[in-house]
Amino acid sequence: MKHDTENEMTIGIDLGDQHGHFCALDNTGEILEEGRLKTSKAAFEQRFKTASPMRIAIEASTHSPWVSSLLKEAGHEVIVANPRKLRMIFQSDCKNDRFDASQLARVARLDPKLLYPVEHRRHQARVDQEIIKVRDSMVRARTRLVNHVRSTIKSFGGRLVGCGPTTFGRRAARQVPRQLRSALIPILRMIEHHNASVKKFDRLIESMGREQYPETTILRQVNGVGAITALSFVLTLDDPTRFKNSRSVGAFLGLRPKQDQSGERNPELRITKAGNRDLRRLLVQCAQYMIGPFGTDSDLRRFGQAMAARGGKVAKRRAVVAVARKLSVLLHRLWVTGEVYEPLRTAKRSEAKRRVGTSKQVPVLDKDAALVSVTAD
Repeated sequence: MKHDTENEMTIGIDLGDQHGHFCALDNTGEILEEGRLKTSKAAFEQRFKTASPMRIAIEASTHSPWVSSLLKEAGHEVIVANPRKLRMIFQSDCKNDRFDASQLARVARLDPKLLYPVEHRRHQARVDQEIIKVRDSMVRARTRLVNHVRSTIKSFGGRLVGCGPTTFGRRAARQVPRQLRSALIPILRMIEHHNASVKKFDRLIESMGREQYPETTILRQVNGVGAITALSFVLTLDDPTRFKNSRSVGAFLGLRPKQDQSGERNPELRITKAGNRDLRRLLVQCAQYMIGPFGTDSDLRRFGQAMAARGGKVAKRRAVVAVARKLSVLLHRLWVTGEVYEPLRTAKRSEAKRRVGTSKQVPVLDKDAALVSVTAD
C-alpha cells in the first residue's frame, strides 16, 4: 500500500517486549512527536486506528507480525525492516530505543528500500507452521532424554544396545540396572509419551499436506523430500509469486555465499544464513540424504557427488550446501510450474546433445589411404 508522502507523517517504532518507543517526523524531517507506547493491541489501536494514513517503519521481531497486520488494517503504509541490514543502528555507539526509533523514521522517510523490507506470511500459514515447530521441539526433547539415559548408564559401567528413539523406551527398560530403575524408568515413560505425540503430529502433517496444501504433493516427487520438508517449504515461502525467479529462493533462505569483493580480491566466504533457519536445516538434511548411500540417481546427486569428490570434509560440506541451494530452486520451480519431476533431466539433455554431435559424418582414412565417410555410433 503506497501513499503520497509529500504531506504525510513518517513514524519509526522500536518495538520492545513491554513498551515501544516511537518518533514521528514531518515531510521536512523535523521531529513532531516522541514517546513510549505499550506493546499491546489495545494501545496500538487507540493510537493509530483513527489516525490519518502515514508511513510507519518497524523492525522485524516477535511482535512485528501482529503489529504490521494491525497497522495495515488501519490504512497505514507499513515497512517491516530487516534488522540484519540496519548496520547504522545495531553498530551505533549511541544505541538506545529513542535513537533506534528516530533512525528508522529518517531512513523510511528518505528511501524505504534502504530498510530491505520483509513481508510477513499470512496468519494461517504461521499458525500451521507452529505444528511443525512443536513436533521439532518434541523430537529435540526426546533426543536429550535418550542421551541422558545412555550417559547415565555408561557412568555406572553399563551400555545400552544401539536402537532408534522409537524403540528405545521399551528396549532400554529391560537393561536398566536395578539401582537406577527408580531414577530412569520415569524418563523412559516420558520418551514413550514423546514417541506417541510425534506419531500424532506426523499423521497430522501428512493430513494437512494432503488436504490443505496439495501443492506439497508436487514437491514430494523429489526423492528425499518428505511431508515435513514439503509443508515447511510451502508455509515458509507462503506465496511463490513473491519471487521474480526461482534462483532468488536460495538467497532468501540464506544458502547463498557472502560476498566481500574489493578490486581483484574476492574471497570465498560462508553462506549468509539469512531467512528461516528451520527450513534451511531441513533442506540440508535432504541434501545429505541425496548425496549419501541411500539416495537415488538424479542430477542433484551427480552434481553433489562430483563436487564432494574434489576434496575432503570441506568439499563434502560445500557440496551439501550447494545441493540444498539447488534443491530450493528446484522445489520452487516445481511449485510454480506444476511440472512432473524428471530426476535425470539435465543428464538426458547432455546425452542427447552428445549423440547429436557425434552422429555427424566423420572423415577417416581406410587402409588404402582413401577418404571415406562413416557414421559414429
